[in-house]
Amino acid sequence: MSQSDIGLIGLAVMGENLVLNMESRGFRVSVFNRTTAVTEKFAANRAKGKNIVPTKTLEEFVQSLARPRKAQIMVKAGAPVDAVIDQLVPLLEAGDIIIDGGNSLWTDTQRREKALKEKGIHFFGIGVSGGEEGALKGPSIMPGGSKEGWEALAPIYTKIAAVADGEPCCRHMGPDGAGHYVKMVHNGIEYGDMQLICEAYAILKATIDPSAEEFHRIFDDWNKGDLDSFLIEITTKIFDKTDPETGRPLVDVILDKAGQKGTGKWTVGHAVELGVPLSVIGSAVEARILSSLKDERVAASKELPGPSPKAFAGERAVLISAVRDALYASKIISYAQGFGQLGVAGQLYGWPLNFGDISSIWRGGCIIRARFLNRITEAYRKTPALKNLILDPYFRDIIGKTQANWRTAIQTAIEYGVAVPAFSAALAYYDSYRNERLPANLLQAQRDYFGAHTYERIDKPAGEFFHTEWFA
Repeated sequence: MSQSDIGLIGLAVMGENLVLNMESRGFRVSVFNRTTAVTEKFAANRAKGKNIVPTKTLEEFVQSLARPRKAQIMVKAGAPVDAVIDQLVPLLEAGDIIIDGGNSLWTDTQRREKALKEKGIHFFGIGVSGGEEGALKGPSIMPGGSKEGWEALAPIYTKIAAVADGEPCCRHMGPDGAGHYVKMVHNGIEYGDMQLICEAYAILKATIDPSAEEFHRIFDDWNKGDLDSFLIEITTKIFDKTDPETGRPLVDVILDKAGQKGTGKWTVGHAVELGVPLSVIGSAVEARILSSLKDERVAASKELPGPSPKAFAGERAVLISAVRDALYASKIISYAQGFGQLGVAGQLYGWPLNFGDISSIWRGGCIIRARFLNRITEAYRKTPALKNLILDPYFRDIIGKTQANWRTAIQTAIEYGVAVPAFSAALAYYDSYRNERLPANLLQAQRDYFGAHTYERIDKPAGEFFHTEWFA
């Protein structure tokens, strides 16, 4: 019997779909699950008649793989990944490759890569985006690991990835934790995108209160232009769904209490450590946390005053256009901040991150796929050392054209008492970044006053520090 090209451990839905994807592209795949009944069920149903090899033990699984053996792990991040690795290592030999395809913390990936390298085994942390459908039909794939290991893996992963403009949505990100780090920032940007869409919805809901049918038309219209994206597309479809129990739009009966799995918090936490502004994504994470305080918010709504309710007196089409522009401008800022974080992390860890490649593989398969990623790809391929995405002429012009409407949308939200933390954070970042002088001069004076932290002067050479005896 011929041996398998690759094997996968962990047959939850994502794992099963990746196996079916690999098999559909011409690869022979071995599978193993800790619970044998899960493997048997998969073999008898979805894998029946396919070039998929079910195994009952890890020993049988490893023996079924062609050298260099390639074993992908799809289990819950953290201790479960370490447990599978510990069981695999004694069965492998130098040159074999272990791949972690879950949402692992990049520092765990760095630790595992270093430990396995000493044993001669390659370890890859691969970010996979696209959800269940992407895993089956073609996801965006962000691999991190050795160049030598990638040469063995590339023929498989570039073939199972989504395709955008004839290019596979899969590029080698760099060594050790680079792939998982890029996937983490991708997820952070996803948090920002979703929150910005929700804020656009909130402004329109509080002012002109469109019906679900009208919301569908608004978002569908936006999706035909520069905002064309997977998230806008599914938002359009959400407004079409009716709750069979009440007959109301389903979105109106869903509890306003958001969940999260942690990658957004990882992104923001490390941005703080790096000293990188990530205000849009940070606002999105905080908005989810605040939404979870449902009982407190219900109680507070009965006690805390806000603006008096009033009917919207302006033109509906004008407001819709303003909110659309605010969404687009804020989205640009969010991506600019995300790539800013990738740049600093790349320098810190020695990862040769290529922003043109990263934006190109996000154009298909993944959750944040969007038309304007083509423009981001063009910007970074034209100017690889671009300091900030908003300095690219295309995006600079877009912000110039949309900024009046951006400000109008936020002013309207304030007037109606609608919280738009991500819109506001994006505009505050833009206004701060474009200003030659910020009030940090006063802040430095305060720091020197109470803590003798010193300050620099505008009329002296940079790097020369001064202290004032404020009590004299």
